[in-house]
Amino acid sequence: HMEPRRVVVTGLGALTPIGNTLSAYWEGLLSGTSGAAPITYFDPTLFKTQFACELKNFDPLDHLDRKAVRKYDRFAQYALVSVAEALEDAALPLEKVDKDRVGVIWGAGIGGLETFQNEVLNFAASNENPRFNPFFIPKMIADIAPGLISIKYGFRGPNFATVSACASASNAMIDALNYIRLGYVDVMITGGSEAAVTKAGIGGFNAMHALSKRNDDPKTASRPFDKDRDGFVLGEGSGALILESYEHAVARGATIYAELAGGGLSADAHHMTAPHPEGLGAIKVMENCLRDANLKPEDVDIINMHGTSTPLGDIAESNAIVAVFKEHAYSMNINSTKSMTGHLLGAAGAVEAIASIMAMKYEIVPPTINHQTADEGIDQKINFTFNQPQKRTVNVALSNTFGFGGHNACVVFKKIH
Repeated sequence: HMEPRRVVVTGLGALTPIGNTLSAYWEGLLSGTSGAAPITYFDPTLFKTQFACELKNFDPLDHLDRKAVRKYDRFAQYALVSVAEALEDAALPLEKVDKDRVGVIWGAGIGGLETFQNEVLNFAASNENPRFNPFFIPKMIADIAPGLISIKYGFRGPNFATVSACASASNAMIDALNYIRLGYVDVMITGGSEAAVTKAGIGGFNAMHALSKRNDDPKTASRPFDKDRDGFVLGEGSGALILESYEHAVARGATIYAELAGGGLSADAHHMTAPHPEGLGAIKVMENCLRDANLKPEDVDIINMHGTSTPLGDIAESNAIVAVFKEHAYSMNINSTKSMTGHLLGAAGAVEAIASIMAMKYEIVPPTINHQTADEGIDQKINFTFNQPQKRTVNVALSNTFGFGGHNACVVFKKIH
């Protein structure tokens, strides 16, 4: 049995509601910026929720040619933009790497929702005359994002999409980690993207009573762990990570952000949309992740929680953390960057992992903003990093993502010493 190879992060790219590049995103996190604002993509007047965390001042034509923009759904455009930034950040010498040994595993919870919505609306409006855009299917399918990335750069390694709702990007990272560990590839492009701020997206989540309806004050609507939270705020965007085997990165003199030390997966096996009340799946996924990384609970310094700002989810996850970490739960910094970015669904795992890696690099933990009133149902001894960033040395960072269907994924990063 060969020893599994170590896997490191050498490049990052971010396209988020609080910053369109990695550095702008990090700045937005540290300044406690809220990405929530009234919806501009369509007229939301008749919807129960009229705000979301949209991208700001983003023009796809700054990054892609007109033909590509017409042919690709927004979720795929976002993927290409963040991957381009991550590859540049990694300074990966594209003309030298063995492209048979570079793969792409990408997460998307829904894929081309806007494309699907618009094609069906057009079909209904045309008196059921079956004229569909020839790009309808390739624009909509979730796996087109990794496909387009491989086509653009010529990467011929393993290539597919992971779909596990809000755990999709974390699932992608864990699969990418294992393909490198097992020696199938040297480099993996991974992450996730989502573009669900659409009539169907807002209307669908509204019908489930999942979204905050704080229309009079969108900026404070995403308030994880706050007594007056009333649901999540829908976000959009993309996060990309370049993973390499440690040997490959060192051989080319790459700058290493962190080691992706392990990943855990579990299922709640409980309910379509509600978390397990005792947080059983959440407990199991964190335990699995630590075991995979060969780490003890007391090794962990920070956790970027799933922390969506839903009444049930925040309590279940907080309880799960105390169950796994016992007394150590109170000496960590816990945060939820969703308080700023909103919930990026299938892209959440990637943009939140990036926040954790940056916290490790700069030794400062981004805040959980919008906290006003303590919730007695949540353990008040936990340090949720409320409202202000906090300085601390971060050697080990954990990031949780839980999806509808009871899918749980957790990744853990370690400082390279």
